[in-house]
Amino acid sequence: MVSRREFIQAGLAGSALLAGSGLGSIGRLAAQQRLSEAELLRFEPLGNVTLIHVTDLHAQLVPIYFREPSINLGVGEAKGLVPHITGKDFLSHYKIPAGSPMAYALTSEDFAALARNYGRMGGFDRIARVVKSIRAERGDRCLLLDGGDTWTNSWTSLQTKAADVVEAMNLLKPDAMTGHWEFTLGADRVKEITDSLAFPFLAQNVRESEFEDRVFEPQKMFERGGVKVAVIGQAYPYTGIANPRWMFPKWTFSLKDDDVQKEVDAARAAGAQLVVLLSHNGFDIDRKMAGRVKGIDVILTAHTHDALPEAVQVGKTLLVATGSHGKFVSRLDLDVDKSGVKGFRYRLIPIFSDAITPDAEMAALVKKVRAPFEADLGRVLGKTDGLLYRRGNFQGSLDDVFTDAMLQVRDAEIALSPGVRWGASLIPGQDITFEDVTNACAMTYPNCYRTSMKGSQLKAILEDIGDNIFNPDPYAQGGGDMVRLGGLTFTVDPYQTSGRRISNLKLARNGQALDAGRDYTVAGWASINQGTEGPPIWDVVSTYLQQKKVITPRPLDAVKVVGAG
Repeated sequence: MVSRREFIQAGLAGSALLAGSGLGSIGRLAAQQRLSEAELLRFEPLGNVTLIHVTDLHAQLVPIYFREPSINLGVGEAKGLVPHITGKDFLSHYKIPAGSPMAYALTSEDFAALARNYGRMGGFDRIARVVKSIRAERGDRCLLLDGGDTWTNSWTSLQTKAADVVEAMNLLKPDAMTGHWEFTLGADRVKEITDSLAFPFLAQNVRESEFEDRVFEPQKMFERGGVKVAVIGQAYPYTGIANPRWMFPKWTFSLKDDDVQKEVDAARAAGAQLVVLLSHNGFDIDRKMAGRVKGIDVILTAHTHDALPEAVQVGKTLLVATGSHGKFVSRLDLDVDKSGVKGFRYRLIPIFSDAITPDAEMAALVKKVRAPFEADLGRVLGKTDGLLYRRGNFQGSLDDVFTDAMLQVRDAEIALSPGVRWGASLIPGQDITFEDVTNACAMTYPNCYRTSMKGSQLKAILEDIGDNIFNPDPYAQGGGDMVRLGGLTFTVDPYQTSGRRISNLKLARNGQALDAGRDYTVAGWASINQGTEGPPIWDVVSTYLQQKKVITPRPLDAVKVVGAG
């Protein structure tokens, strides 16, 4: 078997992907000349099955900038392991030169400068080109699998109730998908779409609440390259907690090893030679599941947006993490016989939009579905003179824009913004458009509320979210990142026990300690409570940007992290 590290080094050594950027002397044109479509797709094929994986596209039809996290803490057994290493440590771990295209694609290091050299990433038309190229090479050996978080979180998908993205995915022709944010379209719309898809929506862990009947197919058997391949769907197990339960009141979501094991056993009994879990659990949950459920050959993981240039092996199970926002497509070639997987080769393919030729058919479709909304999408609201981003365990500069907007426009003392991991980045000097704003907040429950909360209630909320993120047991984690705060500073120790992580809460304006017994005026958005009132968050942020005109990001010092080293 060719080892993961041997293959990635052989495939990339000396190539454009590991070339230095030449910052300061070579501009973006020269950088892109070192990148070529042929180089990006270069792969020595192996075996008789090829899995192609896309996930967490978040309805981003066109190329964007997207900065990876500088802080992604691991707790419990995951502490110090991938994907919980970032920046220079990540580059060192994978032997990626600083300033190279892969350093830009995979880390936050020198992001703004490298973005000017290497440009935007993703775009459905570039993804289509890559998928078609692999299919042309491998023929009937290919399975294209979509890990979910695909249909929602852009302005056009919100306005069309996902019709735009569904049409684009139908053209891409995946063989199966699973989901998470898809469910926030509401049960009726999800069933309307899934009943009309040309491919199965797989979710073995979604059931009717009354009689526990399955809502979707649990698995599907395919034959590829003469191999029987079982694909089992695992939707996000905490959808009913993380998202509004009232949108799908008759469905339940679960995380049960026994149920997954039953599906694996059934697949093997039906003759499956390769078992794939198409999962939206999140990486740490999948890593734990790989050690507990026997007989899974590959887990295509999603939800936590991790992008790893090597597959991670747990026992005999391979975990593949393909990132988010269309930045990457994963290709995993497998040599399979009756006794199982004999070997594999893996490549995380970065979708550099300037280097990959757009697929004409997909480009035309994207242009068509976006056309009715172009005036809104391109409306300039302001400009940034610094890097704006949202990705990492704690506050990002784009989060500050949202919390500042709520403090000012909603006349609040404290603002709360959810720690979701989606939303494009903006580089210094870039216009801030309405599309940029909605890429970070387009959802079906956007109302920006204004309410009163006691200091003790705010502390309890922060502790609860902290436990959701930093619980040492992956099965007790809900994914996402710490809630973003405006008007309040605090200290957090992720490695403390439940109820003891948050301390030193102070008002940002005067440094006074948060009074547990006092009522504070609080603004927030994305409440899961039905009937939440208030203007949509994109109107609040748009108003603020039009008043502010130019955003100058400030130092991110509202959160002090201790105990993490």
